[in-house]
Amino acid sequence: MERKVRYVKKVNHVKLYVTAVTSLLSSILGILYVPVLLMVLCNVVDYITGLWAAGSRQDGGISSYRSMRGIIKKVTMWLLVVVGAIIDQLLLYAFQVMGYQIHLTFLVACVVAIWIICNEMISILENMVDIGIGLPGFLMPLVCNLKNSIDNIDIAESSKNEKS
Repeated sequence: MERKVRYVKKVNHVKLYVTAVTSLLSSILGILYVPVLLMVLCNVVDYITGLWAAGSRQDGGISSYRSMRGIIKKVTMWLLVVVGAIIDQLLLYAFQVMGYQIHLTFLVACVVAIWIICNEMISILENMVDIGIGLPGFLMPLVCNLKNSIDNIDIAESSKNEKS
């Protein structure tokens, strides 16, 4: 009985910390929270499926150099979202200086994060093909079309529509 009570207390502590961290991140990131969370999830899944697929590829198995390069690439992807957030803040400041009140909360950063998510999903699907998993015929074109749609977003047009 005492062992069960200790277990429940440990689980409650873990829940407390997870709730505190997710609440803090959500309050800091705001609307950017979900895209960043999905981006990190896709980064992890892509890395894992890349490791699994490495043995099936012609260039030969897992290499510490390629593995480290992949991790660095993922971290720099996160920095792209930071750059997008900085651009958002600069745009917000510029519009305020000109006397316009706009509500652009992390628009560029969200678009960058979604673009990265699409790239990661394409990579995950390619890894699965390399592993030998069959994909539904519509899945890869769907993700590629989504990515192409994001590539063609006109931010200036979006902000005009939001102002009116």
